Amino acid sequence: MFNKFKKDGGNSTYDYLVVGLGNPGTKYETTRHNAGFLFITYLEDKLGFKAKKLKFHALIGDAKIGSSKVLFMKPQTMMNNSGTAVSECAKFYKIPVENIIVVFDDISLEPGKLRIRRKGSAGGHNGIKSIIAHLGSENFPRIKIGVGAKPHPDYDLADWVLANFPKKDIPAVRNAIEDGAVALEMLVKGDFEGAMSKYNS
Repeated sequence: MFNKFKKDGGNSTYDYLVVGLGNPGTKYETTRHNAGFLFITYLEDKLGFKAKKLKFHALIGDAKIGSSKVLFMKPQTMMNNSGTAVSECAKFYKIPVENIIVVFDDISLEPGKLRIRRKGSAGGHNGIKSIIAHLGSENFPRIKIGVGAKPHPDYDLADWVLANFPKKDIPAVRNAIEDGAVALEMLVKGDFEGAMSKYNS
């Protein structure tokens, strides 16, 4: 399913860019807003690569999914400026916007739920808002990982997404990340309909 990939002489280009959104720093490591980073970390173990090279204001690493060469990214700009890293990388490697897959937290989904989208608005997510602004397009696929809604409308959103996952939610979120890896493979192989049908329940 997954194969390790090493660039030959640094001249290879990439078919896909997979971006996991989050905030750098140990204090944010296990927060709801770092679901995208946790996803990339899971793939590092799954595929046997490390996103540790600092380039384009991001930590990057690469692997193969099927026959596609994929670059994985954890932007290091803080969430609200994620678009800087994504746009610089996409421009450098000439990766079309339709082949930039962004993975991030979604408070409108219960913990453990996934949602696959071909494109769309930011939906109030500042990381996505930044990427749309820098790419000048909403036409990039997304894998949304449910982290649960605020307990009540007056609860501060920043406090909610920057809080650690409660222990009771961790197994469900872990399952969502594992499912997201399967969904990612389907997306890279062009099976959007299959992925949406399987996970958008």
